[in-house]
Amino acid sequence: MTPYENPGMSIPLSPAYKYPGIFFSWIFHPLLVGLYMALFLIYGNPDYFIGVSKEGKLQTLLIYIINSVFFPLVSILLCKALGFVQSVYLRTQKERIVLYSITMIFFFWTFYVFKNKTGVPVVMAQMSLGIFFASIAAFIANIYLKISMHAIGVGGLTGLFTMLLYTTEGSVGIPLAASILIAGITCTARLIVSDHTSKEISWGFVFGFLCQVLAGWFI
Repeated sequence: MTPYENPGMSIPLSPAYKYPGIFFSWIFHPLLVGLYMALFLIYGNPDYFIGVSKEGKLQTLLIYIINSVFFPLVSILLCKALGFVQSVYLRTQKERIVLYSITMIFFFWTFYVFKNKTGVPVVMAQMSLGIFFASIAAFIANIYLKISMHAIGVGGLTGLFTMLLYTTEGSVGIPLAASILIAGITCTARLIVSDHTSKEISWGFVFGFLCQVLAGWFI
């Protein structure tokens, strides 16, 4: 069985469903979704970074990439190399405990840096706090079910744009509509090519969405 073949199906997946499902699962991987959120806030709408130089924007992006993408990815690869997890796909709830424990530390550090660094708009701290909250929620939910990390990611994406719709003057109507479309595509892809149930995906989206809303209220 391949990593993206649904064991709940009695027949092999048709390539017409399987390969698009794999493609969207990679394109909208949870770590990449957070990066897309950062890219939009930094470069997608000038209202969020008014007066910030190109160097300042690049520094902000690099801080996010290093702390919230590079370090979590390297940590999981090291865990795989050391035998702490059997696969980078983290198919079991037990293996995901390692992931959540590690990423919580890096996500909190990203929030802490953005919260206290001069010249970084508060929206970056808000987004990072939402991601940190989502990692905590996923860690707790993992006790009861193997919640979908992809669904948490796209739920957070939709939650961020929903909050921005009410808290900023920037135009986020189109990005919000795009985030809803992305969430639908990604969640459908996970239903097709993963062993997640609709319950695990639905709760993942809800947790991701609510954590960004909570972060927007908190900051």
